[in-house]
Amino acid sequence: MLTPTQARDRAHAIVERATAAGADAADAVFAADASLDVSVRLGKLEDVGRSESGELGLRVFVGARSASVSSSDLSDDAVATLVERAVAMAREAPEDVHAGLAPAERLLRGSPPMLDLEDTADPDPQALRDLALAAEDAARAVPGVTNSEGGSASASRSVWALATSHGFAGAYATTGYGVSASVLAGEGSGMQRDYAHHGARHLSRLDAPEEIGRLAGERAVARLNPGRLPSGEVPIVFDPRVGASLVGHLVGAIGGQAITRRTSFLLDALGTAVFAPGVTIRDDPHRPHGLRSRPFDGEGLPVSPTSIVEDGVLQTWLLDSASARQLGLEPTGHASRGVGGGPGVSTSNLFMAAGRVPRATLIADIADGVLVTELIGMGVNGVTGDYSRGASGYRIVNGQVAGPVAEFTIAGNLVDMFRALTPANDLEFRHGVNAPTIRVDGMTVAGG
Repeated sequence: MLTPTQARDRAHAIVERATAAGADAADAVFAADASLDVSVRLGKLEDVGRSESGELGLRVFVGARSASVSSSDLSDDAVATLVERAVAMAREAPEDVHAGLAPAERLLRGSPPMLDLEDTADPDPQALRDLALAAEDAARAVPGVTNSEGGSASASRSVWALATSHGFAGAYATTGYGVSASVLAGEGSGMQRDYAHHGARHLSRLDAPEEIGRLAGERAVARLNPGRLPSGEVPIVFDPRVGASLVGHLVGAIGGQAITRRTSFLLDALGTAVFAPGVTIRDDPHRPHGLRSRPFDGEGLPVSPTSIVEDGVLQTWLLDSASARQLGLEPTGHASRGVGGGPGVSTSNLFMAAGRVPRATLIADIADGVLVTELIGMGVNGVTGDYSRGASGYRIVNGQVAGPVAEFTIAGNLVDMFRALTPANDLEFRHGVNAPTIRVDGMTVAGG
């Protein structure tokens, strides 16, 4: 695999080819990935997979017209053809006065921040097999576990580079390691499945596989013999495993394309109270060894920690350059870029800040409610905010988590849900999007 410097140089070279071929402006992305995955089941090796890929994406501008092309064929002839095709396509494309590269004066200058995103550990298949076996063995050792879907372990390395014709060229490498286990408890039609997983940029920061496996087994056993819920309006408590999805719905509503197209339920909400007082949501691309940390965005702009919601008030839209031009604003450094197509918008290490009360206190006054640990389906309308999803979890009775429940639907509207939301103080940074336990009063449950 190429080094970041080699990847940067390759992206820069294709930009130079594009401008020489008649493009007024261009940017190019080079992305490469190598991964090793090992899976086991019932104590035996089941599969070993190794993959390696490299792709090049080019976007060119001829006046206000643009086109994007990509290829996994990186030979000189293929790249030459790619450039010719892109410029020819751009000349025939419709004009878009808002499209274009990021403002030159806003580009990242100097050395990017050091975020410790790459590890030197290179575990071989045997080492990964041992991790997977340890996780599955621990899960199967939990009393009540009767079968296994397997354990797995993985290691990967990625390189991402971006170059533009107006003065930016940068690249960085990341590594990733993961361990998971998935098991079943019970017998026959009453069997229940659950899992546990942990991923990290550094191998040394992975949870012990025994801990991951034990958690998977305990989760599966705890779901045995689920009851049914009566329909009605009750407080809903979202476990951190699923609570982060609410933060994700916010991001979808404040992204540049949703605002410019006027397809967001938060269209006129900037600068207003969207959440209850005390709720804070931030994005931190500079978090050391964060799962979504990055030194620059998908257009070459510098990135920095951003307060998205402060004390309940929405502080900003998330804008790439095109949507910023359309709105008469400045890009926010949240552009994301794949190999194909133009930039979109994404966050980095997004999180809802911890609240003030422990989880036990958060549910202590709930006489009858539900703790949701799994969500099913995607019944969320980004235009109206209407929310309806299948769920499973545990009943809350007189302030205590009681037995498991399944096959019910929770419903509400995100505008009302955000304003009725209370976070607990149990935030942990384990994923790309993180949230503590969240309580939302006044939601509707439709039982089975």
